Amino acid sequence: MSLNVSTENKMTWTGAKTIVDPQRGIRRGAFYVAENRIRTMLKWWPAIIAFGLGNPTLYLLSIGIGVGSLVDKSLGANAIDHVSYLTFLAPALLATAGIQGAMDEVTWPTLEGFVWDRTFFSMNSTAISGKQIANGVMLAAMARCVLQVFMYELCLLAFGAITVQSIPILLLVSSSAGLGFASIMLAFSASIKDDDNMFALVGRFIITPMFMFSGTFYPITSMPIYLQWIAWISPQWHATNLGRALSYGMPIEPWLLIIHWSVFLIMALIGFNWAHRVFERRLSA
Repeated sequence: MSLNVSTENKMTWTGAKTIVDPQRGIRRGAFYVAENRIRTMLKWWPAIIAFGLGNPTLYLLSIGIGVGSLVDKSLGANAIDHVSYLTFLAPALLATAGIQGAMDEVTWPTLEGFVWDRTFFSMNSTAISGKQIANGVMLAAMARCVLQVFMYELCLLAFGAITVQSIPILLLVSSSAGLGFASIMLAFSASIKDDDNMFALVGRFIITPMFMFSGTFYPITSMPIYLQWIAWISPQWHATNLGRALSYGMPIEPWLLIIHWSVFLIMALIGFNWAHRVFERRLSA
C-alpha cells in the first residue's frame, strides 16, 4: 500500500510567539501589575469597605455633627463661608480620604514587593519593566483612592454635607491630591530597604501636621503666620481650598485655582519620574 505524501495534511509550526506574545506584556504590563494588586486587595474587601464607610460615619457623627452643631450654635449656622460647618468641613475630609487611600497602597505593598515576598523581581523577570511595575502599583492605588473617596461622599451626602451635583468635582479634586502625594510616597517607599518605623514617622510628622494645619477645621488665616507655611506646601490644603471653591462657591482668586491644580501636577510629575528611576535601578541591581 503506497502513501501519497503530497495529499497528506502537513503540520505547520508557527513558533512560540503565537502562543506567548511578549508584546502583550510590553503593552499591558502596568495593567497586569494593577490587576495583581487589586486581586490582593479583594482578599481584604470587608476591611476596606468597613474602613471606607465606618471611619467617615463615626468621624461625621463626632466632629461634623457633634462639634459642628456647637460651632453653628456659637458662630451662627452660616458663619463660615455662608455654609454650615459640616459643609465647610466636607471637602477637607474628602481630601484626607483621597490622600490616605492612595498612600496606603503605595507604602507597605511597595516594601512587600521589594523586600518581603520580592514579587517585583519576579514580574521584572518577564517582559514587564520596572517603569510598568511602578505605574501598575499606582493604578491600583488610584482604584483604592477613588473607591474610598466615593464611599466617603455617599456618607457626606446622607448627612446633607454635600450635594449630588458636587460629587464628580470633589471626587476629581480629592483623587488628584491623592495621586500627587502618593506618587511621591511611591518613590520614597521604593527607596528604603526596610521599614524601621519610617512609615510611622511619616504618619506622625507629615500626615498629622498636614491634616491639622491645612485649614481642615478652620481657615488658615486663623493661624499665626509662622504656621501658615505648612498649609501652603500641603496638598491637603490645596485640595481642601479647591474643593470648597468648586463645591459650594467659596470666594477664591482665579490665579490661586491655577496654583492648586499645578501643585497636584508638579507633585505627580516629580513623583513618577523619581519612582521610575528608583524602580528601574533597584530591579536591575
